[in-house]
Amino acid sequence: MNRQEEIKDLESKIIKHKNLYYQGKPIISDFEYDSMEDRLRELDPKNTVLEMVGSELFFSEDKIEHEHKMLSLNKTYKLEELVKWAEGKEVISTFKIDGSACSLIYEDGKFVLGKTRGDGRFGENISKKIIFLKDIPKEIALKEKVEVRGEVYCTEENFVHLSDAMEAKGLEKPSSQRNIVAGLLGRKENIELCEYLSFQSFELLGENVEVKTEEEKFHLMSRLGFETPDFFLNKTKKDFEERLDETREFMSAGNYLVDGLVLSFNNLELHKTMGATAHHPRYKIAFKFQGETKTTIVKSIAWQVSRNGYLTPVANVTPVELSGAMVSRVTLHNFGIVKQSNLKAGDEIEIVRSGEVIPKFLSVVKQSNNEFTYPDKCPSCQQPTYVEDIRLVCRNDFCPDKIKDEILNFIHKIGIDDLSSKRLEEMIRLGFVKDITSLYELKEEQLLSMDKVKDKLANKILTNIENSKKATLPTFLASLGITGGAQNKCEKIVSNGFDSIDKIMKMKADDLAQIESFAEKSATDFVNSLQSKKNIVEKLRAYGFKLKYKPAVTIDSSIAGKKFCITGTLTMKRSELQKIVKENGGIVQSGVSKETDYLITNDEVSSSSKFKKAQELGKPIITEEDFFKMIG
Repeated sequence: MNRQEEIKDLESKIIKHKNLYYQGKPIISDFEYDSMEDRLRELDPKNTVLEMVGSELFFSEDKIEHEHKMLSLNKTYKLEELVKWAEGKEVISTFKIDGSACSLIYEDGKFVLGKTRGDGRFGENISKKIIFLKDIPKEIALKEKVEVRGEVYCTEENFVHLSDAMEAKGLEKPSSQRNIVAGLLGRKENIELCEYLSFQSFELLGENVEVKTEEEKFHLMSRLGFETPDFFLNKTKKDFEERLDETREFMSAGNYLVDGLVLSFNNLELHKTMGATAHHPRYKIAFKFQGETKTTIVKSIAWQVSRNGYLTPVANVTPVELSGAMVSRVTLHNFGIVKQSNLKAGDEIEIVRSGEVIPKFLSVVKQSNNEFTYPDKCPSCQQPTYVEDIRLVCRNDFCPDKIKDEILNFIHKIGIDDLSSKRLEEMIRLGFVKDITSLYELKEEQLLSMDKVKDKLANKILTNIENSKKATLPTFLASLGITGGAQNKCEKIVSNGFDSIDKIMKMKADDLAQIESFAEKSATDFVNSLQSKKNIVEKLRAYGFKLKYKPAVTIDSSIAGKKFCITGTLTMKRSELQKIVKENGGIVQSGVSKETDYLITNDEVSSSSKFKKAQELGKPIITEEDFFKMIG
């Protein structure tokens, strides 16, 4: 095939797959599609097919021009390229939601227009559909004209409810969570089904919107009533590696689809100076995981009991090579997805593996004639199971697998070596261990009665259990299995002034939402989950956990332990000033709260929310010069 023939072949394929995507019926992976676009761009950089979008054909009427073009994002699949792009600058990262981008227009505080991304220049009017989305505010506290951009998506729970609603209307059930959003936004009838869709905002545009960083922008959107993604500040290669690990984990276990990360320079001045190409902004990039989809046959479905009592379905499948690994087990998400898809042995299914640790189910390709079943008794304790919304649940607090999973999570996080899953299982069976706290009641004679445990190993296990009482406060928090309580998030909580277990147990969701990486919902989930662990925390403290936290401070620092928030006009880079605060033992906060000691800004008067909050709370507002005098 010569160059021109290859260009024409790529044009034809790209147009076909763009239209299939916007109809909610993609048949190839994002990576395969991106590879075709990259090849066409290499052969013919100005090819018009690269700029058109399938929605031009799929959505056929009521086109509206975007005041600001909605550009695509440049993509990378390699960590080294991401680090090179960042150049050591401070970067905000959020999950890249696998849904449909849209634009919302507000005038005089009221929602007036909703548009799809379309071809980036013109979008389809979806206002009548947007009003059904419960988490999009119809009024906001900004009276000027503003544009809010975000992603419309469907959670696992809502996908199951949507499927039931469509079936009740006599409509064809949706084939997969991945494809349904574009399909619903393109419908001309039954538009009320859009109530099962969700929305998260990632951009706010307006002439008088006074924010200087992406971080401030996310906090502002949250205060206006929008759901926003959890965001993280990244600067080093290690930061990016940790964030990618979290993304992989969410791709495997999260309740909505993400296919990577969106990364943007935090400093909005950089957005202005760097600008954009005709295709993408230079100040923002997407990291995606290479992956592929294949079909295979379900041999059987196993149900595993997690520490929260949920029975998680896993398919044993005919082995197939996927993204360089031989796959024989596939996660089926939850009971609701299995029931909605009528999954059973013998079904031919489509599976995907990209960033996921465990490959996951996408859709059914061909149903078998076997009967759909699910366990009415827990496979671990044989107690009855209960259907709770999209979950199949074991309510037995003494279920062996439930207890084992909770304790094993604690053992791994708190760092008790030599206590394997197999040994823990034996301890539970013998009645030596019944919950996390009973680990600290183990006796040497109990261990010696176990299979293949001699004096040396018994002493080693007991020593490791005793040493775990010296765990740092962030590690202790992370070990409890709190919802959204990953190690790095727990470290952020502690370093933001919640530096004792007493302060943490009194923490409110509003306090937590002031900390970088916590949105309103994730803050509420964390606090509620933490409070459910209150008895465990008190028992562990009684067994000798000290739970002290000593921040790294400069000797004789005059600001050690003081909490600073920074806003407004500065003479130096915000990140550099934050670094100086930390090096001198101070704590940097992302928002002003009752815990804040000082607000640093060179503005004498400001309409910023942080400035107003500091005034309301009577917090000292100091200049950079005042700050440097404080540290000498």
